[in-house]
Amino acid sequence: MPKTGDSARAGSAPGLGSVDFALDRGSPVPLYYQLAQQLEGAIEHGVLAPGNLLGNEIDLSTRLGLSRPTVRQAIQSLVDKGLLVRRRGVGTQVVHSQVKRPLELSSLYDDLEEAGQGPTTEVLRNERVQATADVAAALGLAEGAEVVVLERLRRTHGQPVAFLCNHLPADLLPLDTARLESTGLYRILRSAGLTLHSARQTVGARNASTDEAARLDEKEGAALLTMERTAYDDTGRPVEYGTHIYRASRYAFDFRLLVRP
Repeated sequence: MPKTGDSARAGSAPGLGSVDFALDRGSPVPLYYQLAQQLEGAIEHGVLAPGNLLGNEIDLSTRLGLSRPTVRQAIQSLVDKGLLVRRRGVGTQVVHSQVKRPLELSSLYDDLEEAGQGPTTEVLRNERVQATADVAAALGLAEGAEVVVLERLRRTHGQPVAFLCNHLPADLLPLDTARLESTGLYRILRSAGLTLHSARQTVGARNASTDEAARLDEKEGAALLTMERTAYDDTGRPVEYGTHIYRASRYAFDFRLLVRP
């Protein structure tokens, strides 16, 4: 049995061969929670990918030197989060990781790529339209002015995570659909010499409509996170207005709070 602070390597279990577990038996943190946190971290960082098998509870408890109830509790906590699923005749399998995104001015594509999530993009719409009152107000344009509207579906490991709708001034820069499907919008803006300086952002939540549920592979009425953002360049000019929806089952905003002095 591993000693306090020792790393317990998961051996040859499918999907776990490259994962090191450091379980501290002297810690006040329960062992099941330590195991669950380390499994979740391996899933989030792509070490354990969707479809990987964890093996059965008996094998895991033997390899890690833990009791079977401890392993069962750790696995169940991740099943409850939707990260693992128990399949009859198959075993415990990784379903997907939840994307935890820092609440700052960053690109979803860049955040997913840095987290090893393998992002892909499908452009559903890329055309010029007349700005509605809301879009015009956000971009500092006259109502009816020409803007570019982008609608994109962002996936990780082949599963939809977010539906992104963005409006930009029509004269800002050309936006090629093929390039939008190979990289992120903010990366394209930066490569064109635009410096993103700040943004005004509102985060909310609502239930999925029938169309949204079908697009995001969720049930109608499922919880969605929403984000509305206007981004500004270093001259204070509004350059992008986005209204995005995210699967709450696979996505979370992560931010740090500081005490006001």
